[in-house]
Amino acid sequence: MNSLENLPDPSLYTVRAAIILDHDGHRLLAKYYGDSFPSLKEQREFEKRISHMTQRSECEVLLVDGVTALCQRLSDVTCYIVGGPQENELLLLSALTCICESLCHMLRKNVDRSSLMENMDTVCLILDEIIDQGVILESESEKVVQRLSFKTISEPAFGFVLFDYLTGSGDHSDSRKRGDLE
Repeated sequence: MNSLENLPDPSLYTVRAAIILDHDGHRLLAKYYGDSFPSLKEQREFEKRISHMTQRSECEVLLVDGVTALCQRLSDVTCYIVGGPQENELLLLSALTCICESLCHMLRKNVDRSSLMENMDTVCLILDEIIDQGVILESESEKVVQRLSFKTISEPAFGFVLFDYLTGSGDHSDSRKRGDLE
């Protein structure tokens, strides 16, 4: 008998937090999802703990307070992604890598504390494109960058085309000159 009742509940890959700290362990950006860390005090204590643990060692995967935290250093900042104890570490790593690669691309490989602070709107957009309410939506940085990049219009404004035509410095003058020679 093939019954839908016997199937396990579908599960979405989720994160509990995405955090960016400077080299001193101070918060640059933190987004917490769910109620794992309900108060600001608990969040700050958790950030201090993971910052202290990553400064002492070069580990990339931490088990802290019953959660899994992955980290990646970018010059003088460290990006963290925090998942539940049963969460797939490879998927968490792909989301963290997507965040870091998107930051590097959007900030033109200048990912440091000052550039993050100057471009905080872009940093928030990157996180929102990758994670929505704790659910990992994207793990490919190219797609994130493509969605966030503003496309410029390749055609010049009409006023410039008219000016080029009147002054004879545009493409129209070249075709007119060729016509005169024939």
